[in-house]
Formats: sequence, C-alpha cells, structure tokens
Amino acid sequence: MKNTLPETGAFYARDRAWQPPALTPLYKTSVTRSPQRAMLSLDGTKTEITGPVFGHNILGELDNDLIRNYARPGEMPIGQRILVHGRVLDERGKGVGGALVEFWQANAGGRYRHKKEMYLAAVDPNFGGVGRTITDEDGYYWFKTIKPGPYPWMNWVNDWRPAHIHFSVFGHGFAQRLITQMYFEGDPLIWKCPIVKTIPDEAAIRQLIAPLDMNATIPMDMRAYKFDIVLRGRRSTFFENRKEGN
Repeated sequence: MKNTLPETGAFYARDRAWQPPALTPLYKTSVTRSPQRAMLSLDGTKTEITGPVFGHNILGELDNDLIRNYARPGEMPIGQRILVHGRVLDERGKGVGGALVEFWQANAGGRYRHKKEMYLAAVDPNFGGVGRTITDEDGYYWFKTIKPGPYPWMNWVNDWRPAHIHFSVFGHGFAQRLITQMYFEGDPLIWKCPIVKTIPDEAAIRQLIAPLDMNATIPMDMRAYKFDIVLRGRRSTFFENRKEGN
C-alpha cells in the first residue's frame, strides 16, 4: 500500500530571504500590518503538527465548479472558462493528501461579489467566485472557473492588480497553513504590481505564475492552467507579504 501518513515531526521553516520583507512601503497596507517587535520562534505542539483533518463529507457537489455553483438554472457566468489544477506539496516535494484548498476571485470583469466592492465593473449574477476542494492521496486538486479580470485598487494613483486567484490551504498541520495568489502566464501587469514587487527573488515570483497547460485543456470547452503549491521549506510558495511561521 502507498504510504500517505502525514509528518509527525517538526515542519521545515520557511526561508525568510525567499519570502518578501514584512515592511514594504510601496505596498501601503504593509506599513500597518508589519510587526513592530522582533518575532519569536516557538516549537509546534502535537495538536499543531497533527491537525486539522478534513473529510470529503464537508464538500458540496459543486464546491469545485465555480462556473455552476452560483449560476441560475439554465444560465452560466460570462467569461473565459478555465480549469485550474496542480499538486499541493510538502517541504520534501511529496504530495499532501487530504489538504483543504479554498479559492476565491473576481469575476471576468475584475469585480468581486462583495458588498464593499467599489470597482465600477458589473456584478455577474451567475458567478459567486468562491469554492473549495480536498486533495487526493497524491496531493492533486482541480477546479473549474471563469478567468478573472484585472482591477484597479487604492494603493497609489494608478495601480492595478493582475488577474489572479486567491488560495487558502490547510495541510496536515496548522504550521502548513498557507494563503497565496496565483497569476496567469503572459499577463504584463504581474511585473507592474506593487504586491508582486515586494518579492525579492524573480524565481519566487515565477512560482506564482501558472503556465498554460494544453495537455489538460478540455477541447471545445476550456483551457487549463497548472499551479503547484509548496507549503513550507526553503522554496515554499510566497505567503501573502508576511513572514509567517518560524
């Protein structure tokens, strides 16, 4: 039988030089979010290392189909239909089975379905922009969605966010918690984004860019993008402008 048991020892630390600095004034909200005192490194408790555990019984039938999970009967959201897939990996490069992967995004016009959204783009009544799934024993996940649009944001006068999808991942332990973003290959706004510019290593930025995967494309239906996520270790996926973890 295949060994799918989770790690029971301490998790590898994230590489602080690989992750962006906490304080980056060109990304204005980092000024108030960055730590004001030196951080402490603490050993993980048994509960933090071995939990949480998620089962497929928490998933709805359409949780990983953002094209249909908010659509009215007989209708569909507007935009390019895409498939996003990949693997969630641990610090050794092994697949993390049973990981909860949640995702949320703007619609094709770049607007979120949120009561405080201020962008002028229209709300799509058939698109909620939220979903979730659980990885299989090899750490593989997939979901269907609409390719999100870019949008302006109140950072400086004319800053725009590239098209992106937000990810939240719970691995085998609370120390494998990750929040990150996925960008799309070929988007010129990636290299102009103040958030992306906080990342000091170009290789780390490219780890956030999902390449077009024609091998997984569904003919006459949707293109596919591949996005692998590394939870911890020396080359862990970028963690939302914070040096989280020890």
